[in-house]
Amino acid sequence: MHKAKKKFGQNFLVDEQIIGDIISAICPKPEDNMVEIGPGLGALTRPLLKKLNHLHVVEIDRDIIARLEHDYPQDNPPNPLFKGGATSKPKLTIHAGDALEFDFATLAAPLRIVGNLPYNISSPLLFHFAAYAERIRDMHFMLQNEVVERMVAEPSTPAYGRLSVMLQYRFQMEKLLDVPPESFRPAPKVDSAIVRMIPLPASEIAVRNEKMFAAIVRTAFGQRRKTMRNTLRSYLSEEDFERLGINPQLRAENLAVADFIKVANYLDERE
Repeated sequence: MHKAKKKFGQNFLVDEQIIGDIISAICPKPEDNMVEIGPGLGALTRPLLKKLNHLHVVEIDRDIIARLEHDYPQDNPPNPLFKGGATSKPKLTIHAGDALEFDFATLAAPLRIVGNLPYNISSPLLFHFAAYAERIRDMHFMLQNEVVERMVAEPSTPAYGRLSVMLQYRFQMEKLLDVPPESFRPAPKVDSAIVRMIPLPASEIAVRNEKMFAAIVRTAFGQRRKTMRNTLRSYLSEEDFERLGINPQLRAENLAVADFIKVANYLDERE
């Protein structure tokens, strides 16, 4: 029996009803180019393989990799059903390593990405996936519920922040279902949720300078209780705020994603 490792943030999904609901939400088709992040003990892997012609998995835990290699041999023996004894293609391809360092451009697009993401590195992983957005069709992730609430939060709500803005400008996102702690072994101390992320078409992404946009959002939310006049004083003057039609007395949490885009594009044009 595999023992969950804290260093990898492992909590294994065991609730069959929840597993079924997740697979239904993903709705995998045989020809989909799908990759699973952190397959663990195969709660999603097994039902996905029943629907898919092929599945890629990215796993860092050597013990789990060994288990996967045993269950899904990577170098299959010659298949007598193939003329000439041709080697049959494995149904599952294992990519051993850290998902934060994996180059998703090496896989055929459009990609569908799924997984129960380690909660301790969920935000860095989401930003890593965002770098490949143009190659991705959709993503379905299990995350800490608090993180999902931040991802889909509306302006002027407590959960709205940097993560909300940095993801909403390039993804359409929807919280699909709640997952209680008792659905896992070992049970985490937090509630979980499933979120669907669909990249916006390139034509709908209004940001012209992503580095500028990221800097503005990071600076604005760096001191949440301060007004935009104070947090962005090194970027915008009173006249700039007036031209942009943005009240400098507002805090970052009160601005819509479109307002941050407007500020970034304004500064980009001025340079």
